[in-house]
Amino acid sequence: MIPESEVTFAGSFLDRADKLRGDGPEIARRLAEPGSRAVPFWRGKPLFDLTEEGPRLSWLSVAEPLVRESPEPPLFLGLDDGGVAHFAADVSYIAPPDEKPAEFVDRRTLDLSEERKFIELRAIMGEIDKRDAGVAASAKGIFEWRLTHGYCANCGGKNAVGHAGWRMDCPACGRQHFPRTDPVVIMLILDGDRVLLGRQTVWPPKMYSLLAGFMEPGETVEEAVRREVMEEAGIPVGEVRYVTSQPWPFPASLMIGCAGRAEANAIDLGANELEDALWVSKAEVAEALAGRSDRIAPARKGAVAQVILKCWTEGLIEGF
Repeated sequence: MIPESEVTFAGSFLDRADKLRGDGPEIARRLAEPGSRAVPFWRGKPLFDLTEEGPRLSWLSVAEPLVRESPEPPLFLGLDDGGVAHFAADVSYIAPPDEKPAEFVDRRTLDLSEERKFIELRAIMGEIDKRDAGVAASAKGIFEWRLTHGYCANCGGKNAVGHAGWRMDCPACGRQHFPRTDPVVIMLILDGDRVLLGRQTVWPPKMYSLLAGFMEPGETVEEAVRREVMEEAGIPVGEVRYVTSQPWPFPASLMIGCAGRAEANAIDLGANELEDALWVSKAEVAEALAGRSDRIAPARKGAVAQVILKCWTEGLIEGF
């Protein structure tokens, strides 16, 4: 397996302190303490300080007007080693959204200063400090979930945020709703020293990555790998092994990295889920990761696909 330290969004410097989430008075007390910290999010983008070492999350006092005046309930993220409470605050109230459609990477922002900006995680996931990445992913995932779960799926009533931000409660019928995580398999499909890569039409030019797809109810991870590869590229897959995983808050997935042995190598795009798919040698993947390939560009830095491919080229993932 690939060490967690290699994977962006894995890990956090905070103790999630779940035991405090149901203690409303204690959470309220922590929110009243000026020493408690909060990272603001604007339209899903965390606030970052731009330092010489790279972007770092901006932790403000909960007493700051930007945080205190937010009409949205804060999200309790946990406690640091010193017992200081950390929160995330949705401050999208400070500017209305415009109607311009988002790009592949949404670079729209609302600058607070030259050194402090709201930045889309996807745009800087290869630069973000590991201590910040896991915290930011958790908060972004919860805020994205809130956007689509404002009403009870049982009775249609208006939900209310509960459990320090980690639950939605329906006052009308009493139903409790918890954050969901959608499992996605992402596959290093090998044919000797070649790997199967594909691309989608919406991706940047020449970008190729590992095949991936959502798991379906009633599937094992191995079954999902075989089904997705057959559907997208017409390649039958035999043995499947777990490699690593990555939280992926775009909007709320868990990427389950696997390696699989191809039992044939004739590609058939079938229903055209992919724009293209091809077999690429380990040597060419290494060249692409180094930015020296004229034919393909690798998956973005910070994505688990690049981590898996890099570890494969370095011999950290065994072949079949």
